[in-house]
Amino acid sequence: MVMKATALAHPNIAFVKYWGFRDEHDRIPANGSISMNIGCLSTKTAVEYSQSFKEDRFVLNGEAVTGRGLFRVQQFLNRIRQMAQKAVFAYVESENNFPVGTGVASSASGFAALALAGTAALGLALSEDQLSSLARFGSGSACRSIPGGFVEWQTEARTGKSFAHSIAPANHWKLVDCIVVLSEDHKSVGSEDGMRTAGTSPLQQARVMDSERRLDLCRTAILTRDFDTLAKVTELDSNMMHAVMMTSEPPLFYWHPQSLEIMKAVKEWQKDGLEVTYTLDAGPNVHVIATQTDVGEVLVRLNQFPAVIDILKGVPAGPARLLSSGYQA
Repeated sequence: MVMKATALAHPNIAFVKYWGFRDEHDRIPANGSISMNIGCLSTKTAVEYSQSFKEDRFVLNGEAVTGRGLFRVQQFLNRIRQMAQKAVFAYVESENNFPVGTGVASSASGFAALALAGTAALGLALSEDQLSSLARFGSGSACRSIPGGFVEWQTEARTGKSFAHSIAPANHWKLVDCIVVLSEDHKSVGSEDGMRTAGTSPLQQARVMDSERRLDLCRTAILTRDFDTLAKVTELDSNMMHAVMMTSEPPLFYWHPQSLEIMKAVKEWQKDGLEVTYTLDAGPNVHVIATQTDVGEVLVRLNQFPAVIDILKGVPAGPARLLSSGYQA
């Protein structure tokens, strides 16, 4: 019996972000979100199941993972095994070509790739909607790394189904995400833990109540390629999320002083006529997003900051995909 598969998925950057849960058990977000898959950055994950394995094993970037990291993968695999009605252990090997745990959505691409490889290896042929719905149980933003291009995660009010779908393909708009790496250290408080405290902020309710307006603005801006509107809503949404983080109990401060310097610089560059904007996930690294017309000048200016360790560049990317599958009962 052969039960193995390998999949590749991309991280994503959200223009309108989700932060907090409406229902943590069912992984229903407090609000919808819209993102863009980031090409050039990827996670490749291979999953093999075998009756001879005595336990689950997880290797990430060449190192065996134990403790909480292994537990998250095991819990996710349990969900897949239950779907396939197979009681068999797995060996999971995953590799990222970008820093992990620094606010570059490594869990999004990681669990998206695991969802696809893990189900395929057990002979499950899920639809894109089903894969996206599954992936959110590993990491909420992972559901947005299953479809391609520009993606929206919504929860249907009538059915309660929660999954992401593409609102525009990768070739719809030639944007470039310049990820300014200011720190490669693993953040001390991960997104999962941080979201659980979102409700302690007096600003969270206002952020969630305004989310539909921001989603409408963002969706329309993407479909009409309106960069000015996209920039305004993206920056506002990022600032609102971090305001919630900073006013939660205990407060979370993901920004570094250099993060703020770059954000302020981007606002000045806009006055110079550059089509550029910024957003930050749960980490200090700044996603500086520009049009292809202006990205060259933006990169020149970013490289003048002495605190910059590296700049990772990515254009809109396609969906998660299988690289190989060898299921044979």
